[in-house]
Amino acid sequence: MTESTEASAPLRVLVADDSVLLREGLVRVLVEAGLEVAGSYPDADSLLTDLESKNPDLIVLDVRMPPTFRDEGVRAAIRARQLMPKLGILLLSQYVEIAYAQELLSSGTGGIGYLLKDRVASLAELEEAIERIASGGTVLDPEVVAQLLGRRHDPLGSLTPREREVLTHMAEGRTNAAIAAAMVVGTGAVEKNVTSIFQKLGLDDSGNDHRRVLAVLAWLQR
Repeated sequence: MTESTEASAPLRVLVADDSVLLREGLVRVLVEAGLEVAGSYPDADSLLTDLESKNPDLIVLDVRMPPTFRDEGVRAAIRARQLMPKLGILLLSQYVEIAYAQELLSSGTGGIGYLLKDRVASLAELEEAIERIASGGTVLDPEVVAQLLGRRHDPLGSLTPREREVLTHMAEGRTNAAIAAAMVVGTGAVEKNVTSIFQKLGLDDSGNDHRRVLAVLAWLQR
């Protein structure tokens, strides 16, 4: 009975966004999705102050918040990951901050998500992203992936168009099965492309989906 109760306990989430309307709206959406919102804050520093006492499973932050409205959310996420290495982090913003993205993606062992607010199409999509992050996975908006991939050109030139498409899906955190479904091809075909991609980029093919995303992004940023 105890184990069943613990297994069904809702995820504890902290939310930080300087916009009252957006913050309260996000809190309502998360509660409706069955999550426990343990705190909501108008700035990143307030969230960090409560972080360890609230002991959340996941935090959701905007990228740009007071006082400078530049990169407070990303830096707070990096600091939160230092304090709680297994903490799930979802950056939900209107902006892509590439300068900090790699540092955040490479930190700790918890799940990471970076989604653009205007491109989250449905509650179901947000719920799916949170579930993947909470389980240690990676969820990246295609625009974030595009900007990360756009920072390297030379070795990517050796990839075929199909391999580039597979690589983009990989960087978004998709499994081989999910890539196959998105591209309407067999899983075997995707596996061959993944093997070829890793060979051309000089990477070890890890069976862990989160690790392979980080490996690809780390290579693209070196």
